Amino acid sequence: MGREVEVAAYYFPNYHVDARNVKWHGPGWTEWDLVKRAEPRFAGHAQPRVPLWGYEDESDPAAMGRKIDAAADHGLDAFIFDWYWYEDGPYLQRGLENGFLRASNGARLKFALMWANHDWVDIHPATRSRPFKQLLPGRISLKGFEAATEHVIRSYFSCENYWRIGGRPYFSIYELMTLMDGLGGLDETRRALDGFRERTTKAGLGELHLNAVVWGVKILPNERSIQNPVELLGRLGIDSVTSYVWIHHQPLKQFPQTPYAEIAAASAQDWTRFREQYPLPYYPNVTMGWDASPRTVQSDAFENLGYPWMAMLKGNTPAAFGEACRAARAFVMNGPAERRIVTINAWNEWTEGSYLEPDTEYGFGYLEALREAFGVKGA
Repeated sequence: MGREVEVAAYYFPNYHVDARNVKWHGPGWTEWDLVKRAEPRFAGHAQPRVPLWGYEDESDPAAMGRKIDAAADHGLDAFIFDWYWYEDGPYLQRGLENGFLRASNGARLKFALMWANHDWVDIHPATRSRPFKQLLPGRISLKGFEAATEHVIRSYFSCENYWRIGGRPYFSIYELMTLMDGLGGLDETRRALDGFRERTTKAGLGELHLNAVVWGVKILPNERSIQNPVELLGRLGIDSVTSYVWIHHQPLKQFPQTPYAEIAAASAQDWTRFREQYPLPYYPNVTMGWDASPRTVQSDAFENLGYPWMAMLKGNTPAAFGEACRAARAFVMNGPAERRIVTINAWNEWTEGSYLEPDTEYGFGYLEALREAFGVKGA
């Protein structure tokens, strides 16, 4: 099968020691701690999930190199790193900067950024009581925005293996409404994004491709100059939209488990709906699974209280995931060649039950399903 579709998987970099996590959780803490401590919450619940490669440090170039080889060998073109930068600077950056960018085989895989500019709250693990304590606010000032994007231009866009669409470096924003809230509104955000574009071009790196995650395309309560989210994208100059995970669009109505096949079918309908709704290119998402229970206090009764106390997907076998991938491939093949891109959730969202990395139950099954659906480069 030829490489007619580009496939990029989101990468969640909370599996290395970070100074902020040390302050909040203690020395040596990573999200592997939650993975290890997960327990079955009802009869037949498959927890804990155990990584086949062990509890690796992703900031180690050798460990990251193993991930790069597996991704490239099984049909991935790029990792889209969940990238964190708050008003006072970066967070969880060492997986990318110390691991990926220093891996000896990094040229085998492209990378890009999805700015995960949401509030960081205390859910590691989450108690039953709310609201959760805010540890870092997602809102950022113009000064903070310019510092963040200067780092992006200088440290990432200049890399030979930075992922480009139509020759333009891809940069995605998770929550447009949070960005607008911090910058002061629609017009201020457009000026800031235009400045980002200009600085990218001035650095000799070409024109910027700005992507928005549909989840964050919302209108602020005090905004009166636009009538709908589609108009918002045009006013901000966004180039494309995609999704992060199926559950952003599909409620899991059966607790504690909702059939994967039902959500897969509904999500395929979403692809058509979004393609018709947005005048911009929409890149469909395939989600491997969902089980956020490792992020809850394991000793508490497991009830349907809202994320991460929520239903999970059942029946997300490699075969079922592969079927969803083939559906996404067929969807994008029935469209313009320049729009044949699919995003995957996720390479390593272990505490949300959505990962391609091999585990002790299915081995490389999900990666093999991905390769069978999309093929590999040069094949």
